Amino acid sequence: MDAPAPTAGPVPTGYFRWEPEEDDVLICRAVREETHDVKTFVFAPRNRRQFEFVSGQFLTFEFEISGETIHRCYTISSPPSRPDTVSITVKRVPGGPVSNWLHDEFKPGMMLKATIPMGTFSWAGMAATKYLFISGGSGITPLMSMTRSSYDLALIADIVFLHAARSPSDIVFRDELDFMARRNRSIRPFHVVERDAPGEPWSGLRGRINLDVLKAVAPDFLEREIFVCGPTPFMDAMRTVLRGAGFPMTRYHQESFNFEDFTEEAQEAIAEAQAEIDSAVKTYRVEFAKTKRVVEVPADLTVLEAARRAGMRLPSSCTKGVCGTCKSKLVSGTVDMKHGGGIRQREIDNGMTLLCCSKPTSDLVIDR
Repeated sequence: MDAPAPTAGPVPTGYFRWEPEEDDVLICRAVREETHDVKTFVFAPRNRRQFEFVSGQFLTFEFEISGETIHRCYTISSPPSRPDTVSITVKRVPGGPVSNWLHDEFKPGMMLKATIPMGTFSWAGMAATKYLFISGGSGITPLMSMTRSSYDLALIADIVFLHAARSPSDIVFRDELDFMARRNRSIRPFHVVERDAPGEPWSGLRGRINLDVLKAVAPDFLEREIFVCGPTPFMDAMRTVLRGAGFPMTRYHQESFNFEDFTEEAQEAIAEAQAEIDSAVKTYRVEFAKTKRVVEVPADLTVLEAARRAGMRLPSSCTKGVCGTCKSKLVSGTVDMKHGGGIRQREIDNGMTLLCCSKPTSDLVIDR
């Protein structure tokens, strides 16, 4: 009798489990250069434990940089099948305070605080056997975790992995994906680049991912489970292409995080959106104590969204009350907060709130 095919569910990790409530400090064990502006950071718990997570989840880190506490979310790029360590892969962002500090200052032996792995962008428990992974830039990380897990466990899963990059020198994990493909024919990576790299002309797929590219790499893409991760414009384009092709969107999964500050173009678009706020809705005065900014926030809008529309740069990632990146001290006032687990009750009792899921019920003063 044939054995049932393994699914992509969580992987048992032994009887030691990392518990951040008890020990939330991770030690960097290695730093690996992936491309000219991308590095992987490998962590282990301070006390001997194993990590328990599913591919696609993320960690929220706490950084102390130039006297300021900054929270950032980074998707785990390592697979749960290697539970003794956990890795994040970070692209250097021009002007990004965290990514530049990690690239320039962070070394093996240094420590960071982190939360328990969180997030729902995962193939865990799915019974599908055919997948199409589509990533752009640093959005490759959660899909790489899934692919590594499939390779390690020899899952019966047909994976077409389509990655978009600016040039051949910007393709993250290129050698490793090609290696896995040579050893496991059910993993088929394809790369699409916009231009050649200096000294490295490109003979493969070129341009941007469109319907013709999807048909070329996965003629049966309408039958696959599709996971997409990348910048917001990239994912918007993928949704448009797939909807236009008649893809059943119930089998479409996406994830996107804003790991660093907005670009100037995004700030301008956000500021323009401020004009769309309905003046008929009751508004409250929200003052940000450190920056001295004041924003009028409608009662039906979260503080984070209103601040963004006013052109403010505030740290955030999931925007779902899960990661804790936007956690802030409420100096005065009250809010209606509906979070997803990204804040502890003792923090709420101490006046902390998550701006991404807090709507004002009075005028506010926030310690930011």
